[in-house]
Amino acid sequence: MKILIVGGSGATGRLLVEELLSREQKVKIIVRSDKVLPESVKSNNNLEIVKASLLDMSEADLQKQVKDVDAIASCLGHNITFKGMFGQPRKLVTDAAKRLCDAVKTNNPTHKVKFVLMNTIANSNRDLDEPSSKKVKMVIGLLRVFLPPHPDNEQAADYLRVKIGQTDDTIEWVAVRPSGLTNEDTVTEYEAYASPLGDGAFDPGKISRINTGHFIAELITDSNIWKKWKGQMPVLYNKESTE
Repeated sequence: MKILIVGGSGATGRLLVEELLSREQKVKIIVRSDKVLPESVKSNNNLEIVKASLLDMSEADLQKQVKDVDAIASCLGHNITFKGMFGQPRKLVTDAAKRLCDAVKTNNPTHKVKFVLMNTIANSNRDLDEPSSKKVKMVIGLLRVFLPPHPDNEQAADYLRVKIGQTDDTIEWVAVRPSGLTNEDTVTEYEAYASPLGDGAFDPGKISRINTGHFIAELITDSNIWKKWKGQMPVLYNKESTE
């Protein structure tokens, strides 16, 4: 397979890159800098590095980058700094998803392209009747007003859910909602659920970044797992956090 990853130099994205390379997949990443990537990754013959800012790329160049790919994974997110949270681009995740999908559609591929969006447990799947307490609804309302990354994550998932939908001719999608992200060195047992097990905003549970990368790689490379979750927004938990 040929897989394009944006956000591949981030804390979770680079673990996804390593996981896919370990499966001998051909991977292309669009990054502004590759300095954080280990030399063992950068020297891998199956990795192609494109140094660019995705939102600054021309439509023609972006169409070239997505040409002939079988899957796209977006692990983009806002840096946890004042500039990252409140500066531009405020719609990084949404605009990237739209531009990538538009580029795929313009190319009119002969096969459906998988699109995996790394999202957040704080975002509800409005295709389902996910329970939410008044306290959670109040907090989410405040996040929409005062914390720009949250509406960005919501709008990116809604773009896939509503605009791309379930019957698009060229794109199939999954929006992955990790619970509380942690750092671990190895893949451990984890579980995916259609909806959060509790109040996502107040009781998020835990999932390691390496497990999240593993799940996204499974989605992309295992057709049975893809069929199970396509068009959905699975929530991930380390198994130990659900016991």
